[in-house]
Formats: sequence, C-alpha cells, structure tokens
Amino acid sequence: MIYSFEDELKSCAAEIERALDTLLVEAQLSGPGVPPRRLLAAMRHGSLNGGKRLRPLLVRQAAGVFGVAPEATVRAGLAVEMIHCYSLVHDDLPAMDDDDLRRGQPTVHKAYDDATAILAGDALLTHAFSVLADAATHPDANTRIRLVAELAAGAGAGGMVGGQMRDIEGETSFLAERAIAQMNAMKTGALIRAAVRMGAILGGASDEALGHLTEYAEAAGRAFQLADDLLDVTASAAALGKATGKDADKGKQTIVARLGVEAAQRQLGEMIHDALSALTPFGDEATGLRATARFFAERES
Repeated sequence: MIYSFEDELKSCAAEIERALDTLLVEAQLSGPGVPPRRLLAAMRHGSLNGGKRLRPLLVRQAAGVFGVAPEATVRAGLAVEMIHCYSLVHDDLPAMDDDDLRRGQPTVHKAYDDATAILAGDALLTHAFSVLADAATHPDANTRIRLVAELAAGAGAGGMVGGQMRDIEGETSFLAERAIAQMNAMKTGALIRAAVRMGAILGGASDEALGHLTEYAEAAGRAFQLADDLLDVTASAAALGKATGKDADKGKQTIVARLGVEAAQRQLGEMIHDALSALTPFGDEATGLRATARFFAERES
C-alpha cells in the first residue's frame, strides 16, 4: 500500500476532532460541580473546527515506529492538542499577541471576552492532564506517569510557557541569534518534542531510539517555527487564517528579521536535513515522520 501523507493527516485530524467533540461536553467535564455553558462554549470555540492537528499526528507517527496502532495514540494526542489549543487561546489575548482572527474565525476573546478566554484556556490545560492520567490512555500506570511528566516539561516554564516569556522579553531587549534559537526551541519546539517523545513512550522505545527521535523532534521543531516566521512575512492573511506581518509590527525578533528571507530559507533546508538524518536508524516505519518534517518546510498555512 502506497503511503499518503495527506490521507494520514486528514485521518488523524478527523480522529482528534471527534475526540475533542466527545470530551468537551458537560457530562465529561463535570466534577464537584457542573461546568458553565459559556465556558464550555468558549473551550469548544477555541478547539474545534480547524487546525491540522500536527502534534497528535507526531504522537501517532512516533508510536507507529514501534508498531502501536493509531487508535491507541488518540488520547495522548488529544492531550497534546488541548495544550496547544489553550496556548493559542491565551496567545491571542490583548496582553499577549493581540490577535482578532484564528483559523479564519474570531479568536476566543473576540467571540466572548478576555476573562472567558483566560478561563477557557485554563480549563483546556487542566483537563489535558486528566486525559493522560486516565487508564483509558494506557493500561500501565508508569507509562501514564511518564506521559504526564513529558507533557508538563514540554508545556511548562522550561518549555512552551517559558519560550513565550522569552518572546515577550525580546520585544524590549536585544536577543542574539543563539538566544532567538533558544526561544524558538522552547516556544514552539518543546511541545513538538514532547509529542514525538510521548509517541515513543507509548511504543516502549529504548533509550537509544528515544535519543534519535528526540534529535529528530528538536530539528523539526526548529524548522516549524522558522517556517512559521517565513509565512508571517510571505503569506497572505487569507491563506493563514490569521493576520500576517504581526512580527515586524510588534518588533518581534526572529531569524527571518535577523538574516533575511533567503538566508532563513537556506537555514530551514538545513534543519529539515538534520531532522531526516536523525531518522537514519529507522526504516519504512518512519516514513510518516519524514513526510511531516518535509511538510513543515513546504506548508503554505
């Protein structure tokens, strides 16, 4: 059977969409009390009806290297996607990047209000770890603990959130190229790294295999952010489903701003080469991961 990246991307996105739709309802999220309808609606607005679901795809593909069936990766992928969606809801807020459009529709704070957007993001973040802790995610408790720890590390102060803080600091202070690279590795790369490593954990990867996949993920994460920065300069708002040119307007420090488009494109090619080289020990079972790395560089939205 001939592999199709587009088919796998669509299949994974559809599965995650269904999983989100099933989870983000009153019956699934009730605790000592019942979640407010407005909160649920805002969580759904910020999560459903859009997105390529690339991070769950990486969970699926990394686990597939070790023979794990796609359906066995859905809940781990769902947790990663919930973290990603919460970060976008918060990132769009006026105090952060102040965006009015996301995936072609009003951002959560525009559709509702700032306070509701903050709380919707908080709830998505919190319930992501509940998903991982549930025995339905994996029968082995130690594996679930490793998944929780991996996602927390990728999303926390030394990962995504810390990278966002560095990004904000960079609006008012000079960052050397190396510091920009570190910021990108945290802000965007850390969650991509976590997704790949979580897939490997689901697959029971050896330390050696986990090391190779981590190298792949770190290079792919760098490539994803650089491609994103290039799109902010070269793509249209209609193609991206969000405003473009925001980095320059806010004085964001990016590799593209520092080196120029052509040099950044060359660097992007080197990052993809590094990602693919890290997969050398693996055979056809890593075809999907190779395709995703190439997609990171070639995507138009």
